Amino acid sequence: MNQKGGVGKTTTTINLGAYLAQLGQRALVVDLDPQANATSCLGVDKLNVAGGVYEALLGDENIAAYVLLNERLNLSLLPSSPSLAGAEVELVDELARESRLRKALTQIADRYDYVLIDCPPSLGLLTVNGLMAALDGVIVPVQCEYLALEGLGQLTQTIERVRSHLFPELIVRGVALTMFDSRTNLSADVVAEVSKHFPEQVFKSIIPRNVRLAEAPSYGLPISAYAPHSVGATAYEALAKELLAGDGVKVK
Repeated sequence: MNQKGGVGKTTTTINLGAYLAQLGQRALVVDLDPQANATSCLGVDKLNVAGGVYEALLGDENIAAYVLLNERLNLSLLPSSPSLAGAEVELVDELARESRLRKALTQIADRYDYVLIDCPPSLGLLTVNGLMAALDGVIVPVQCEYLALEGLGQLTQTIERVRSHLFPELIVRGVALTMFDSRTNLSADVVAEVSKHFPEQVFKSIIPRNVRLAEAPSYGLPISAYAPHSVGATAYEALAKELLAGDGVKVK
């Protein structure tokens, strides 16, 4: 999550998922954004999904029926659609509205090693549901640009509020630095500043600006399938391996 838009949340979610699957993990991507970009980026028409996160949040007991498996990638997806935009209003008067997603995912969680939730660029009820379901922590993508640091304080406050009032065990699993441009001093300055704020949590694998990463979504593919030898692919593969190593999972 990150309440700022354009920082690489969806790109990080789908590419981490694809590489975790490629590295032998059972991975599920949950598209919690009404814009449904993760759904589209994995080649699914968001206007024609039979059901997904919306139904899960509203208490549908048949959540497993909405999970789509991309056999080429061996990656599962719980899709989103524009109907999800109404969920925040519909959930306002519901009991335990903040933990609807967590409750839904418990039905299928034992089928997967990793569940990656792509949160919307906001701090509303959908994002709170994502945080409540983040049992092993939050990954925060931070763009290596001037305004990136501005939102970090607000994001940290939101995590603290959820921790204080709803989910004391919530942690930041890691900070992923994205859109790094080695030609500018600014990118290096942002890396240094973020590392100062999160000394133990910044991933060593930094995601560069890369044309192939920007192109891949238009083909409905993660970078691992679209341009597996690009610098963007190498970076996301390294990030997936770093995440696994942090969890004690051995990979080749």
